[in-house]
Amino acid sequence: MEILFGTSNPAKLAAMRKAVVPLGIKIAGLKDMNRPVPAIEENGADPLENAQIKATAFYRAFHMPVFSCDSGLYFEGIEDSLQPGTHVRRVNGKELTDEEMIGYYSKLALKYNGRLVGRYINAICLILDEEHIYCSMDESLGTEPFLLVGTPHEKRVPGFPLDALSVDLKTNKYYYDLPDRTVAESDVDGFVDFFIKSLNC
Repeated sequence: MEILFGTSNPAKLAAMRKAVVPLGIKIAGLKDMNRPVPAIEENGADPLENAQIKATAFYRAFHMPVFSCDSGLYFEGIEDSLQPGTHVRRVNGKELTDEEMIGYYSKLALKYNGRLVGRYINAICLILDEEHIYCSMDESLGTEPFLLVGTPHEKRVPGFPLDALSVDLKTNKYYYDLPDRTVAESDVDGFVDFFIKSLNC
């Protein structure tokens, strides 16, 4: 089965393709469509609403099975006005580049003694056809809690800028210094389970 992943982030596309290989699912990206991609206003109140908005728009545009994901980043103990929520990349109305994100969030961590405990809450919406729509914002889709620190790691992966600031709570090591692990990959099992249940694979 081929399913379109409604994302323009190549790192997220690669991570999801890798995760579902054992399920026999082939994932296409938006660039594979060779057609104009609709502009979508992500104005949902939470990650689930944004995932539904995106999946619906892509299903209507491409008329094939599609899923979209959305995330919200939440930190413990910071003011509500500074909470990224669903606007992780958008700060004060500006869409940040990867390096701008690293700069902004490292300064934010430094305001709180250089360490913030954070967690991504993730949602997914899968549309197979008009009658078969599956959505979830289950706890299992979220990442494990992690530390966001003020000093960035030297490594960069395009599309996952905050991994350069992410430290594993258990080992106190950057995820990049742990074998085969990033904070972005700590939620993969939840997405795999979602596909198994939704597609009966």
